[in-house]
Amino acid sequence: MTTDPIHIKFQNRQNPQAEFDLIRLEDLRERKDLGHSPYQSHVVEFYIILLIEEGIGFHTIDFTQYPYQKGTLITIRKDQIHQFHQNNSVNGLMMLFTDEFLVSYLEQLEALKSLQLFNELLGVPKIQLSDSELRQVSELVGRINKEYFEVNDDYSLGIIRSELHILLANLYRIKSQNNQLISNRKYLSEFIHFQNLVEKHVTEYTKVMDYAQIIGVSTKTLNTITQHIVNKTAKEFIDDICTKQIKRLLINTTHSVKEIAYASGFEETTNFYKYFKRQTKLTPEQFRASF
Repeated sequence: MTTDPIHIKFQNRQNPQAEFDLIRLEDLRERKDLGHSPYQSHVVEFYIILLIEEGIGFHTIDFTQYPYQKGTLITIRKDQIHQFHQNNSVNGLMMLFTDEFLVSYLEQLEALKSLQLFNELLGVPKIQLSDSELRQVSELVGRINKEYFEVNDDYSLGIIRSELHILLANLYRIKSQNNQLISNRKYLSEFIHFQNLVEKHVTEYTKVMDYAQIIGVSTKTLNTITQHIVNKTAKEFIDDICTKQIKRLLINTTHSVKEIAYASGFEETTNFYKYFKRQTKLTPEQFRASF
């Protein structure tokens, strides 16, 4: 364990000006310049698309293990905690990019759709591609790979951005057709706004009324929004986000339970224990020991 959560900022060593990178898993295993081990839990400050081309194994995202095989594609959003598991028989690649790389060039609706693809609350992060879907995705990835490593001229990043947008649109369609994504629902943009606020301020505000006042709606409306999108009350949703952030601190730091309780907005450690056990059926120590 480390003393603080490992936060990985986007850094492209090949092209420092680019906010996009493509790394093969075979090369990732050999790299000595990362400054961290990919086999440790770490929080990424960018988006990742992970494509498995050969081999079987699993990848951990927010304490959930996702098994993979040839044709598995996994999406990881900014600020999620994830972990690779060492497996020298697995081949594939990952594309890394910042939200600025993509969103600043898209209309608001298209940007919302693109980033929704990475939102684990609105759809599963894992896609198992069929043979035809894998061929289609591999063709797009191949064009991106060629533009990035072989052509690499003044036009390449613009072309890569467009190809990436096409890839995300295809993945969005695949997930929608397989009923793996909440799409075209009323209140979707309102829910995402609420989600962003909770993830940013949950250590300060834990009451539904607080967020309703910030957004400018009634608590009834906020409950309607969360029930419609994730079939939970607003309070249940806030508790889920709070618990997830506590878990991250327990697993990815050596802070004492008392320190984590205070960092999570609890003035009394006793109340923190009661809250966490009510949410997880485990004490903080039991949860920490399970990893």
